[in-house]
Amino acid sequence: ASNGAITFDPNVSNAPIMWVEDTSSFATTGYSFNVPAFMIVIVLTIILASGVKLSAYVVNVLVVVKVIIVIMFIFGGAKYANGANLQPFSPYGGDGIFRGAVTVFFAYIGFDAVSTTSQEAANPQRDLPIGIIGSLTICTVLYISVCLVLSSLLPYTEIPTAASVPASLLKAGGPEWLTVILALGGLAGLTSVMMVSMIGQPRIFRAMAHDGLFPKAIAYIHPKTKVPVTTTLICGAVTAVASGLLPIDVLANLTSVGTLLAFLLSALAVIILRIREPERERPFKMPFGKIGGFFWPLATIALIILLLIKGGTNATGERVGIWLAIGLVFYFSFGFWWSKHRHPERWPAEDLPSGAAETTEVVSEKKEVA
Repeated sequence: ASNGAITFDPNVSNAPIMWVEDTSSFATTGYSFNVPAFMIVIVLTIILASGVKLSAYVVNVLVVVKVIIVIMFIFGGAKYANGANLQPFSPYGGDGIFRGAVTVFFAYIGFDAVSTTSQEAANPQRDLPIGIIGSLTICTVLYISVCLVLSSLLPYTEIPTAASVPASLLKAGGPEWLTVILALGGLAGLTSVMMVSMIGQPRIFRAMAHDGLFPKAIAYIHPKTKVPVTTTLICGAVTAVASGLLPIDVLANLTSVGTLLAFLLSALAVIILRIREPERERPFKMPFGKIGGFFWPLATIALIILLLIKGGTNATGERVGIWLAIGLVFYFSFGFWWSKHRHPERWPAEDLPSGAAETTEVVSEKKEVA
C-alpha cells in the first residue's frame, strides 16, 4: 500500500485503451491488460455459478465489511473535517451536480437487482419492497455522509482523483493504518457492487429467454444449484474481457447510461401496460392507486431525461444511442419473431405461460377457418 492506495505493476493492472475527453476518441495507453480486474470477475463468476446460497453469503460478508469501513471513515474522518472546505458548496453549479449524478448512477444498480431475484424470494410481495426501500434509505444516508466528510477534509481543488477517500484522509493528516483499511474497504465495496450487478443481469436475460426474446437454451437452469448458469457464464465472460480492456471511467459511464436507459424503458413499459391491459393482475401496489400508476413512471421518465440532458455529454448521448440500437437489433432479429406473447402458436403448449395455450388454440382455429 502506498499513500493509502493498493498498487500493482502498471503494465498488468491498467487497460490498454483509454478515453480522451477532449477529442471524444479512444487512444492506446501502452499497457498490456488489467489482470486484477479480469481475475476478480472470473472468481465472482465462478462463485455466482456455484449457487445462490454461496453467492448470498459472499455478498453479505462483503457488504458487512464495506458498511463497517464506511462508518469508520465517517466517524474517523470527521475528526479532520473543516467546514470551511465546503465553500463553495457547489463549485461547478447545477450542471456539475447533474454530471456527477449521471457518472455515479451505477451505484444504484443494486436496488433494481433485488427485483431480479423475486422468483427466489419466499414472499416477494412483502420482501421486495422492504429490501429495496430499506437498502435505498440506508445507502442514501451513507452516501451523503461520506460525501460531506470527504468534501470537508480538503478544498475541492486538492481532493485526489485516484483513491480519493483514503488519499484525502491521509493528506488531511489521518493515520496511515486507517487509510489502508479504507483502501481495502473500497475494494470490498466495488467487488460487492460488481457481484450484485452480475447476479441481476443473468436473471434478466434468463427471464427474457423464458419469454421467447432470446433463444430457449439461454433460459437453462442448473437442476442442482438452481442458477441460470448459461447466462451467468456468458455475462461473466463478456464482463471479464471488457474489464481487462476498457478503462474504468468508460465502463462506469456505460453502466450508468445503460441503467438509466433500462429504467426509462421500464417506466415507459409500465405506462403502456396500464393503458393496454388495465385489468391485468398487479401484485405490487403503488401509492395513490391508479393515479400513482401513471404519475410515478412519468416522474421517473422526466427525471431520467433531465439527468441525461443536464448531466450528459456528447459521448453520453452517443452511448445511449448505441445501447438502444444494440437492443433493437437483438429484438427485431429474434425477439420480435419468437416472443411467446406475440407468437404463442410457434411454441409447444408446455413452454407457454398460463393462459397463452388458450391463445394458441384460438389462433389455430382462426387459421383453420381461413
